Parts: sequence; C-alpha cells; structure tokens
Amino acid sequence: MTVNLWVVNERDNNWICQGPSPDAISFHRSLSGYKPTELIDLPDVAKELGVRRVLAKNESDRFGLPAFKALGASWAINKSLQKIGNSDSVTVVTATDGNHGRAVAKFSKQFGHKAKIVIPPGVHPSAVQAIVDEGAEVFQIDGSYDDAVAQAEIISQSPGHILVQDTAWEGYEEVPSWIVEGYATMFSEIDFQLSDLGISGADLVLVPAGVGSLLQGALAHYRSNKELLKTKVVSVEPVTAACVLASVELGKPASVPTTTTVMAGLNCGTISSLAWPYVQNGLDAAIAITDEQDIIAAKDLAEMGVAAGPCGASGFAGLRSIFTGQNSDSNKALLGLDSNSVLVILITEGSDANPVPD
Repeated sequence: MTVNLWVVNERDNNWICQGPSPDAISFHRSLSGYKPTELIDLPDVAKELGVRRVLAKNESDRFGLPAFKALGASWAINKSLQKIGNSDSVTVVTATDGNHGRAVAKFSKQFGHKAKIVIPPGVHPSAVQAIVDEGAEVFQIDGSYDDAVAQAEIISQSPGHILVQDTAWEGYEEVPSWIVEGYATMFSEIDFQLSDLGISGADLVLVPAGVGSLLQGALAHYRSNKELLKTKVVSVEPVTAACVLASVELGKPASVPTTTTVMAGLNCGTISSLAWPYVQNGLDAAIAITDEQDIIAAKDLAEMGVAAGPCGASGFAGLRSIFTGQNSDSNKALLGLDSNSVLVILITEGSDANPVPD
C-alpha cells in the first residue's frame, strides 16, 4: 500500500466548535486514585529540533493503568450505567487493540459489572493477559480491527449486555461521544500545567490517531475558543493504517486496508463518523510513520527516562518527521513553527502496555 507521508488540511483557520462538557473532568477528579499525569520537559529534544520547548504528556500511569484510555472508558461506562438505571448486573462489551479493552475491563469490575472483550490479531500477548487479569472474558478472532468491532456489536445484542465502543458509525454515536468527552481531562490538565510553567499555550500538539476519538477530543478542546486557536494539531498514524490521512486527502471519510504494525492500538482502518467533522474542520495536517521510525523514537525516549510503548512514541516520531524529514522547512513554515515554538507530544501509553520490539 502506497501512502503519502504528509498531508496538509486546507481548512478555515477561524473555525470554532462547541467545547467539551466539564462534567467528565469533575467525574474523574472524584474517582479514587485521580491525579494529573506528568508533563515532562524534554530539553534534549528541543535542542535537537531547534525550538523553545518540547514537553511530553505522559499517560503511562492513569488510574493505575498504563494508558490514557482509562479516561474515556470510565466516563462512558458511568454514563451508560446511568442511562439503564444501574440496578442490575450487566456485561460490558467492546473490541480493542489493547488499552481500551483493559480500561473497559477494569472499570466494569470496579463499578460491579462483567466485561467481554473482542481482540483482533496482532495484539501483544502481554496486553491480552493484562485484560484477562482485570477479570474480563476475552474472545480472540481472525480478521481486522473492524471485524472485531462487528463481532463485539453482535455479542452486545444479548440480553444484559451493553456495548462501550470507542468508534462511531451511523446509529451508534452516543457512547463514542461520551468516550471523547472523557479525554477532556487530559487536555485541561495540559493547559494548567503549561500555565504553571509560564507558557500561555502550545504552538503544536501531536496526537496519535487510531479511529480518531482521541484526535476528536483534542480538536474539541483546541478549537473551542479563540484563545486556543493558535495551537496547531497534527495527527500521527502508521503508514499501514492511515485512515485519518486518507480521509483528509480525499476530503471525505475513508477506510483503508490494514496489516500488522507495532503500533497495535493505532491499527484501525476506518475513521470514526463522529471524529470526521472535527478532523475536516479543525485538523492542520496528518502524518504517517513507519514502524522503524516509531521504534527508534521509543528507544530514544527510553534513554531520556520516558518509557513509552509503540503508540506512545508515535508522536515523537511524527515530530521528527516534521522537523527533519523531507520538505521539513516547508512543513515548519506551513505550521508556523520557529525557534520560539512550544511543542507537546502525547505519550498515550507506557511500555508496560505494549513492549517495544527489539
């Protein structure tokens, strides 16, 4: 499959959307074990790229789980249980490439319910075992991530089952919207942490993109008022599963064939229908990276003391692609980046979630 590695989104730079509800943020703060995750300074990377500051939002310990997915899963399960009255025991069903499923399993158990998790090929055995250890029943199938989502939907139609899936399609949009709302907590924390450092806001945020739910959460935040519009948002995906990039390039939602990648959590071939309007109107550019670029980025982060899994390192790989890849000068100019820029990458998972291959 041939993929352009960089696509600029020609959009209205003054577009503003409705911001996320603060309810999810209040909910997370009320949960046992809540604390803001670290925003780590990476001065060596800033020097390498010739910018003022590079900071990494490290989601490797969110509610005791090694990934940001805890934010969306906990809020969506809470809202789903409220909707059905939360009186009887239910079984929560989802498909996953790893971290979302583990989060669904954990919070289903924490809220007193069961979980069934459907997993496609390519998920690391340690990630599968982690889901089992959370008490979930796991179904491993042949086929793609999209096939796993279809199977999860079928299972969820059984009595006493509910689907908490982190991608949307026509007729299934309420729950994915709650998952996106949950991610608001991360971006709110970043704003406060930058302010504590005397920084008014990021000039660029790199967002790993699977189906686009986290990306939607980022865009719902950074395109919600004029003060935040200066922040450029760029998505990062594997070249083998670049559905966001393909959608931007075509100007409409696109599905792409996928193969295995070390970035298992980003191995998604179809963009969420809920995410697309935000991507179309709010995303500045989309980048696709190779497994080799990603592994190098993860190992370099590890040497700096940041234990990022393959998905977690993708933002750093994408950042390097902007600054040191082909047409880097024009890339930086298009994004308005210079020596005074502040860049933020999202370490969406730690290496405990998915080990980095040798």
